[in-house]
Amino acid sequence: MTSTSSRERGPGTALLVTAAAVVGTAALLAATVSVLSAVMARRIVTPPTKREQDTRIHAVDLAAGTITLQTTPDTVLPGEYSLWFTDETGHARLGEIIRSDAAGVTRRLTAVDFGDLASARLGRLAGYHYLGPAELGFPFEDVVIQTGLGDAPAWLIPAAEPDGRWAIQVHGRGVQRPETLRAVPAFREAGYTSLLVSYRNDREAPASLDGRYGLGDTEWLDVEEAIGFARSHGATSVVLMGWSMGGAIALHAASRTEHKDILAGIVLDSPVVDWADVVSFHGEALGFPSPIMAGAMRVMGQRWGGLLTGQATPIDFRRLDVVARADDLSLPILLMHSDDDGYVPSTGSRALALRRPDLVTFVPFTIARHTKLCNYDPVGWNRAITRWLDALVPSGHTSPPHHPPAAGEDRTE
Repeated sequence: MTSTSSRERGPGTALLVTAAAVVGTAALLAATVSVLSAVMARRIVTPPTKREQDTRIHAVDLAAGTITLQTTPDTVLPGEYSLWFTDETGHARLGEIIRSDAAGVTRRLTAVDFGDLASARLGRLAGYHYLGPAELGFPFEDVVIQTGLGDAPAWLIPAAEPDGRWAIQVHGRGVQRPETLRAVPAFREAGYTSLLVSYRNDREAPASLDGRYGLGDTEWLDVEEAIGFARSHGATSVVLMGWSMGGAIALHAASRTEHKDILAGIVLDSPVVDWADVVSFHGEALGFPSPIMAGAMRVMGQRWGGLLTGQATPIDFRRLDVVARADDLSLPILLMHSDDDGYVPSTGSRALALRRPDLVTFVPFTIARHTKLCNYDPVGWNRAITRWLDALVPSGHTSPPHHPPAAGEDRTE
């Protein structure tokens, strides 16, 4: 048997071999994009069982009341913070910065609530400082909201002199009700009763059958029940407030509720206004090309995608794009966001403020990171809320509050 050399096969054969290699490479790339898109989609809709410990703990001096952390954009922020450590089995509270350089940030250690901080090596900085409503010093009640999935726990903190004005506080993705406690003093000072709610898949409220986030497209149903609870307990005017994904949930509850007649406004802190922005931002941070992130949204938005992500129903991203649907908005909105957010880009918030300046009072920050606006500038943050509430016309409003931003925009550090 004789063999034929490549030279004897001729140029046509070589072209076929090259074409086959190109097709094979393209097929491999397409397969890689599909797999990574599915992985990203599943990651986005799957509630985390624990948060990432992303901050190294260099040193702890319990006697001196100090702690030295890795230098990051979050650890150098002024203000008071929580530090969860050792896979969230421990919790400490941090205060002022004592010194800071590239080697580390030394802060005042104001309390260790539980856990062995001295031996901890990794932790996670959190913006919320309170662990429970008792720490605020106001009377409160543990209540349950009856939802379509079962009873969801909530904290009810009545106004000093209840008059029918309520605020419903909605926490963000991967955290729980304590995140919302920081807003209670400002609302209570303005005369509001606060209802701090849980929602499906947040490890407090009942889980959905699929155990997956709807990114606001399903969670709003639990806030809808909370509005009904407030109404049945004397609320005549309701303001919704949400942080991060809780902002998306509040926005969609406001637009889809059957209780529109008692809604008076929405307060948003670092909200998700357009999920496409958020998904693209995280893809770029991971170094993924845009087709992967576009593919992830396609997976989450199609019924067949549930086979890959575990979702029972697809997510309607067009309905979740509040900027595109800005003309449908009717409630006054106080919107606070920092340009260095690092998790939810402020582009969506800025776009919404430009689209609806008649409704949106936008308070921009330059340096405050994600949902840490209150920590960075507690005076300005609280003042922005109280001034907006003071000007707010209760349910049945005819015009939105409008006044100069109270915090953030003049910070140019």
